[in-house]
Amino acid sequence: MVRRGDLVQLGLDGRALRRAVATGEVIRVRSGLYSSPDLPVSTRTALGHGGVLACVSVARLRGLWVLPLDSTVHVSLPPNGHAREHARCECVQHWNEFPTPATTEVTLVDALLQIRGCLGDDAFFATFESALHLGALDKRARRELRARITESARWLVDLAGTDAESGLESLLRIRLHRLGLALRTQVEIPGVGRVDFVLGDRLILEVDGRAGHDDPDDRHRDRVRDAVASSHGFVTLRFDYALVVHDWALVEQAILAAVGRDTHLDPWAERVRMA
Repeated sequence: MVRRGDLVQLGLDGRALRRAVATGEVIRVRSGLYSSPDLPVSTRTALGHGGVLACVSVARLRGLWVLPLDSTVHVSLPPNGHAREHARCECVQHWNEFPTPATTEVTLVDALLQIRGCLGDDAFFATFESALHLGALDKRARRELRARITESARWLVDLAGTDAESGLESLLRIRLHRLGLALRTQVEIPGVGRVDFVLGDRLILEVDGRAGHDDPDDRHRDRVRDAVASSHGFVTLRFDYALVVHDWALVEQAILAAVGRDTHLDPWAERVRMA
């Protein structure tokens, strides 16, 4: 990000600047503000709006799992800032004053705090666990987040782990936690392999995103795993993105019904008793 005055000082006069913009060597973000072409489009949009990239847009740019799955740009503006509407402007504005200065985007800690305020606890938790899983937050950043989040929400930071491979897993875990159901995550079951969750001793919960579950071979492999698990005395409930995100009531009903059918018996312990 460079201001016009800085370019002039570097010896780029008005004519040369217009030529650079015309050839795409330089991008005009807004009046008096320019960037290189490799600056992400979402970041340029935020700068053009008068602020910096914020909230879920920062997390998305860093490759974290986010809700919702759209391309809406979130922009952080200071309390005394001035929003600048632009062509096709659908930006979501955040009026915040953070203690650390930003150049093109807020810090990831700031973005996570914005996500909670903007999209709620579940979206925050899913993105936070994604950041932990990918190593995007170190211990110091986690401590900072815990110190700055509201006291009533610190349990979210304490509950989060590093083993969630998908935001769907995070959503399932936090929602069942609210129901008082504790899950074991990424459990290795002999003959079956690693499963997302085990509730009690023999209820397997799997949440299937798009990756690794889309094509016929993937689906067949999942069915084989479920059949092997069943032969060992396990019950498997499998949920996809649409169910977890858009029809949680049905997911919850299915899990509670399975719990109510005495699915807690440990098949391995039973086998020992029979022997």
